[in-house]
Amino acid sequence: MIIEIIFGLIPLGAITAFASALIIGGTSAYFLFYFFLRKKRESMIRDAEAESEVMKKDRILQAKEKFLQLKTEHERIINEKNSRIALSENRIKQKELSISQKLEELQRNKKEVDVIRDNLTLQLEVVDKKHEELEKLHKQQVEQLETISGITADEAKTQLTESLKAEAKTDAMSFINEAVEEAKMTANKEAKRIVIQTIQRVATEAAVENSVTVFHIESDEIKGRIIGREGRNIRALEAATGVEIIVDDTPEAIILSAFDPVRREIARLSLHQLVTDGRIHPARIEEVVAKVQKQVEDEVIEVGKRTTIDLGIHGLHPELIRLIGKMKYRSSYGQNLLQHSREVANLCAIMASELGLNPKLAKRAGLLHDIGKVPDDEPELPHAILGMKLAERYKEKPEICNAIGSHHDETEMTTLLAPIVQVCDAISGARPGARREVVEAYIKRLKDLEAMALSYPGVTKTYAIQAGRELRVIVGSERVNDKEAENLSTEIAKKIQSEMTYPGQVKITVIRETRSISYAK
Repeated sequence: MIIEIIFGLIPLGAITAFASALIIGGTSAYFLFYFFLRKKRESMIRDAEAESEVMKKDRILQAKEKFLQLKTEHERIINEKNSRIALSENRIKQKELSISQKLEELQRNKKEVDVIRDNLTLQLEVVDKKHEELEKLHKQQVEQLETISGITADEAKTQLTESLKAEAKTDAMSFINEAVEEAKMTANKEAKRIVIQTIQRVATEAAVENSVTVFHIESDEIKGRIIGREGRNIRALEAATGVEIIVDDTPEAIILSAFDPVRREIARLSLHQLVTDGRIHPARIEEVVAKVQKQVEDEVIEVGKRTTIDLGIHGLHPELIRLIGKMKYRSSYGQNLLQHSREVANLCAIMASELGLNPKLAKRAGLLHDIGKVPDDEPELPHAILGMKLAERYKEKPEICNAIGSHHDETEMTTLLAPIVQVCDAISGARPGARREVVEAYIKRLKDLEAMALSYPGVTKTYAIQAGRELRVIVGSERVNDKEAENLSTEIAKKIQSEMTYPGQVKITVIRETRSISYAK
């Protein structure tokens, strides 16, 4: 509509002229724009060519600089190599010069040696001639002497040898007799000196073990708790430990009586734990006693280790260390066995040093010499033989085993170590206050009493208490009935009467308990 209106208002010629002008103007503008773009492109091409030329020149310059650097580095390396080559050549020339000088010197020395050799050859010829002349003269003199003496040279030599032999034999016998007499005079004195010095250097306090331990308590009220209702606590404690517990009017003290120090120690420690804990009844007593027995076993091993460390003895078998610890709770004629063994070990070491023997080996043999007194099973063998067998079982040296087995002359002594152990054992046992045979006999009688009752079938434990006036025999309820228990006490009493010697009378108490145990889960 609008275009029709416009075309209707504007003349046709004007429209034609306007269109022509528009076409001409557009064409002109196109050509102008194309010309402008062409100029712009040519300008950009020229700029790019100029820039590329500059970049090309820069690259060429960088390449030349790099080439110069490489050339310089190469020349430097070549110069260094040339310098090293020159130095090597100089050293080679110096070596060649030195070798040439040595060759010249060797040639000169060779000429001198040839001259000396020629001179020596001439001198040897002269010496040989003189030697021949001397032999001729010696032969002439020997012939003249044989003619004068009337015997040959061999006969004269034989006579002189026999004369010298007789004289030397006489002098030697005289010297030997003097040495023997002097040794006889000084040997006894020297032996006494060594023994006295040894005893002085290892003098220890005499200690005699007894069979009673006093347990101290804070107040007498605890005594009633230890006894328990109708005495059940004290009976349970005596049955579990094998120790007689004496509760009397002694203020703040309870007496533990037993010949076995191990039992007394277990009873003492058990009482201490029970009193400290406050819970005292039969079941608790058995539990504590079992725990304390384990603690005492550990203490035995610790004592054995500490003893070997103190004496400087290493490499012992663990079982031997345990047996050494058990010595603490054993006595020999009233003398503590561990103290006695330590004393003998130190005596042996000192005496071996004085005699020029190995002190460490002697100390080891001295410590182990009574090891046969503390085995667990205690077979019917002399303690020296048993100790030797234990030492052999645990790989001790043959000289130590022989010293242990022969220190009471049960076997033949084969080394110098054996008499030293025997002498030192006698010294330790014979010093004043060391031993009491009455105590040893008393302990042996109590052990025999327990062993006799333990030999019956069904018997599990035996305890000799009240200094051997009572023997408590614990039997298994599943193996022995009440009637058999009564008969057992009678049989044991008859056997003791017929086979043993004892003061007063012995009370045999057979204990048979029936227990019913259940667990609440």
